[in-house]
Amino acid sequence: MTEGTGGERVANAQRGAAALLRFEAVAVTLAGRKVLRGVSFDVYPGEVVGLLGRNGAGKTTLLRVAACGIQPDSGAVYCGDAPVRALGRRELARRVAVVPQETQVPFPFRVGELVLMGRAPHGRPLGFESHHDRERAQRAMERVGIEPLADRSVFELSGGERQLTIFARALAQDPDVLLLDEPTAFLDLKHRVEVLRIVREFVGTRRAALVVSHDLSLAARACDRLVLLTEGRVAIQGLPAEVLTVEALRQGFGVHTDVIAAPDGTPVVVPRVFDNPDRPAPGSRKSRVSR
Repeated sequence: MTEGTGGERVANAQRGAAALLRFEAVAVTLAGRKVLRGVSFDVYPGEVVGLLGRNGAGKTTLLRVAACGIQPDSGAVYCGDAPVRALGRRELARRVAVVPQETQVPFPFRVGELVLMGRAPHGRPLGFESHHDRERAQRAMERVGIEPLADRSVFELSGGERQLTIFARALAQDPDVLLLDEPTAFLDLKHRVEVLRIVREFVGTRRAALVVSHDLSLAARACDRLVLLTEGRVAIQGLPAEVLTVEALRQGFGVHTDVIAAPDGTPVVVPRVFDNPDRPAPGSRKSRVSR
């Protein structure tokens, strides 16, 4: 993990630096529904920004706009000083790598082959990979811990192993910005922590990451800032302790929560499954029918 408190990291990242990724009033309509309504925020070198919100809030759509998968109705996304839509596909891929929620692989590529594909934007004109490309792909697999799977078909992998493979491919791509859409969704606790540790190391080299997550407590620990989307708008953004409040979570997710501080001060979100204290939990002695 990066040294210093979250506030110190944010201040250091933003001090005298231009944003690596900038969303300016992004609006998107899909199937007649306004999914994004003028979303604006910046992501600076050296920081991990968490993107939060209930299902349908527009998180994945926003990442797809940043990766030029969707054209916005209005507004723009900038990578550095260039609008992403003005960049060619290879140039955009050199700057931005995406780890989607799910990746469909149509052929039984080996893991090593799939990770090596991350080097395509840097490849030679005829498409032959160099020794340097193979070395970067090998290093990415080692970092993620999937080197033993290099000769396995992706069709033989578990969901978590496949997600780690796609993550390694993004690292091999060597971008300035990582866009991660629920990157830990299929992973066990150990690999969740490891992936987020690697993301923190990644931004420590003056790069940046935007991470969509439904694990609020883990996002609070891994991210420098959080952006909460509600009905396609930015409801609140700031340090984790500023965003993960009882009121903001009630408005953003429609649930009642308790927010407590971990020993290091990081907020931990505990949802109230039973709002009525007089209502016993299912399976408890009080909930059983007396005979």
